[in-house]
Amino acid sequence: MPYTYKRVFLVVMDSVGIGEAPDAAEFGDIGSDTLGHIAERMNGLNMPNMGKLGLSNIREIKGVTKAEKPLAYYTKMEEASVGKDTMTGHWEIMGLNIDTPFRVFPDGFPAELISELELKTGRKIIGNKPASGTEILDELGEEHMKTGALIVYTSADSVLQIAAHEEIVPIEELYNICEIARELTLDEKYMVGRVIARPFLGSPGDFKRTANRHDYALKPFGRTVMNELKDGGLDVISIGKISDIYDGEGVTQSLRTVSNMDGMDKLVETLNMDFTGLSFLNLVDFDALFGHRRDPIGYGKALEEYDARLTEVLEKLKEDDLLIITADHGNDPVHPGTDHTREYVPLLVYSKGMTEGKELPLRKTFADIGASVAENFQVEMPKYGKSFINELK
Repeated sequence: MPYTYKRVFLVVMDSVGIGEAPDAAEFGDIGSDTLGHIAERMNGLNMPNMGKLGLSNIREIKGVTKAEKPLAYYTKMEEASVGKDTMTGHWEIMGLNIDTPFRVFPDGFPAELISELELKTGRKIIGNKPASGTEILDELGEEHMKTGALIVYTSADSVLQIAAHEEIVPIEELYNICEIARELTLDEKYMVGRVIARPFLGSPGDFKRTANRHDYALKPFGRTVMNELKDGGLDVISIGKISDIYDGEGVTQSLRTVSNMDGMDKLVETLNMDFTGLSFLNLVDFDALFGHRRDPIGYGKALEEYDARLTEVLEKLKEDDLLIITADHGNDPVHPGTDHTREYVPLLVYSKGMTEGKELPLRKTFADIGASVAENFQVEMPKYGKSFINELK
């Protein structure tokens, strides 16, 4: 039996939430509203393509015209898992439910873990706090070069990052150190989602991170829809950090990106490919460059740049393609602190074969996306999630 849609293009706008979730209070996120607050600070967002699809039909966003006849089916989704980090959101999208949250470390990592890491690597550790990856190099890069001590830091996500100058700590040694850190942090008392090698070059005042970053993620604790697709002989093309988030599980081809615009370039590349299956893109700049750094204007401009690139995407879609646009959590750039925010996320589902978009029922889990992808490609359905494929006309 032929598939309803031969190719599914799934775009995750990392951190683009659309208003506080019902349980926002449990996460300290009352009043959070990523899209709404950005639109206010920008005095209106210029996003005509997202507007045509139905973004303001989900919930009116300043500057984005509400479509009389939206092109896409639209609604918002509520996260069912107990977390608001990248891995939790993405794993849920592909059919899992996370009931034990990954740990974050707002005060740095426990002394016991740092001591073990020093003992096993033979190097001292400096830093050990949440920090911007560029700012901590300005602060500690020179000391690292003099002493050989490793710069360890974290973020609002569940990550342990290790920065080292490539001429002080050779790449292979840094990777080995990160493998040791990964092994140590598998312990349930730490529950760290990812360990990241962050090599850099340069001299004090002019340090630059290199392209030799390497992520050591936890493997998903269960099979995802991506595993089912791959094992069913279908293509799963990951773009950006998707492969890292799932530790390569269920991925048949991985395309690296260096920015949102590079991500959109790679998305267009896959639109030009002949494949059957899933093209899965994460646009990380929204979160990493603007959400965590609490920069609503930069965030707004990035949203407008992304929207402009949708023109080409919409033109290149074929009649039997399906485009799904969503997010993995919120990161309100006017909210206190630098953490993600517990929010609803938008869901826009579009195909050229649709006569007119309509409102879908509120989704109670992100896993509805995974269930829909699984049903379309006739692979085993995930344990969680309810497909909306048959609701699309």
